[in-house]
Amino acid sequence: MIILVILVLIFVFFLAIGLIDGNRFEIIEEELVFPKLQKECRIVLISDVHNKVYGDKNKPFIKAVKKINPDFIVLAGDLVTSKAGEDMMPGIELIRALCRNFKVYYGLGNHESKIKEQRDKFGNQFEQLKKELKLENMILLENRSVKIPEYNIRITGLELSLEYFAHFKLKKMEEGYLEITVGKSDDSMCNILIAHNPDYFSEYAKWGADLVLSGHVHGGIMRLPLLGGVIAPSYRLFPKYDGGIYRENGAVMLLGRGMGSHTLPFRFFNPAQLYVVTLKPCRSE
Repeated sequence: MIILVILVLIFVFFLAIGLIDGNRFEIIEEELVFPKLQKECRIVLISDVHNKVYGDKNKPFIKAVKKINPDFIVLAGDLVTSKAGEDMMPGIELIRALCRNFKVYYGLGNHESKIKEQRDKFGNQFEQLKKELKLENMILLENRSVKIPEYNIRITGLELSLEYFAHFKLKKMEEGYLEITVGKSDDSMCNILIAHNPDYFSEYAKWGADLVLSGHVHGGIMRLPLLGGVIAPSYRLFPKYDGGIYRENGAVMLLGRGMGSHTLPFRFFNPAQLYVVTLKPCRSE
């Protein structure tokens, strides 16, 4: 009987943590320096919204972004969830609200790619998403780049093929895949790459990315002391990249833990994170 009571209490404890952390977000501030940057700018990184709504129509979330007042916003994929007939309006309305005040650069995630490629299952959901987000301040980057001359930034949105999101295993990226998909990087500019899947950070660095902005892993769903994130969406345990800042070959990757979740609305010891990133040119000697 005592064992049963203990088990019930443990279950209730984890259920409470999962629900609480699944319905709150933290604001995380980072500062990064890049030699090719023309001048300082502040960005907000959002990923893996999955149609999540905080409070009344995301008002707390929108208020937080307005207070930060970024120069622009990067949406690193999975605004919506690949569920047939899903109501996409919560995610759409969030971006509409943000676009009233800020430019949003949107790179696609695997959920957008799935509804785009699997028309037999999802019909015209992707076309509907694009139509609803045809806004003045929305820049959708489907394997293309745009320049932001004011900061000497070139920002590229990479849409990985769905085979690079396989479950249980990591597919090796084919030689030259990035250049074939998005073209070459620009050595004269600060290259920001929106790449939803962080597992290919080494390849992104070799391509020439100065800053990679990613998502997908949701912080590992549950986080444990010292061990970090427990499970990735690919169902691999203790993923190498689970959230935060990583560096390799002169490149920096900022991996967001995501704003929402899908399938099960729980996050354990792993609240959502809204990243505020100040990008600075090299400090003078």
